[in-house]
Amino acid sequence: MIESESKADLLHYLQAAREALLWKLDGLAEYDIRRPLTPTGTNLLGLVKHVTGVELGYFGDTFGRPFFDEPPSWYAEGAEPGADMWATADESRELIVGLYRQAWGHADTTIATLDLDAIGHVPWWPEERSSVTLHHVLVRVIADTHRHAGHADIVRELIDGAVGMAKGNDSMPPGDQSWWESYRSRLERVAQDVGRG
Repeated sequence: MIESESKADLLHYLQAAREALLWKLDGLAEYDIRRPLTPTGTNLLGLVKHVTGVELGYFGDTFGRPFFDEPPSWYAEGAEPGADMWATADESRELIVGLYRQAWGHADTTIATLDLDAIGHVPWWPEERSSVTLHHVLVRVIADTHRHAGHADIVRELIDGAVGMAKGNDSMPPGDQSWWESYRSRLERVAQDVGRG
């Protein structure tokens, strides 16, 4: 496979994860996109903010293409732990989503400009393993973004029951609410029976 085809395949999977993550915000109020729904505070807008920083760091700083002249407080060295995992009251949905879309453009330019075997250096990794190829970074960011899209799937389902892999493709078996309640009850009974065993 020639390099341009490999890049196109990798970028296809990255873009699918990007779009799935943003789709999980659709139709929700500000409260719901910010609600911490796990003990560690996982929330939808925070996931988008986090992957924005991931893309800007790995496709920007790693390859000597920093995005920010002056990074925001959550991205700067010495930021509060977890500052990239939630949006402050001053950080609107439009701001975070807009910045994420800008990060895509910045990353896509890096991907288009460099060869897959281009070497970069991850500044926040230990020096002995900070040297990486663009191919390595692409695979890593694809995996990370899909992982967080999976988190968003679960958080969204907890908010309003909406599920699915992508807009127009939920990848779920057909069933109405009573079917799903029956299905879940059956799984709960099996879990209880095995747990007692």
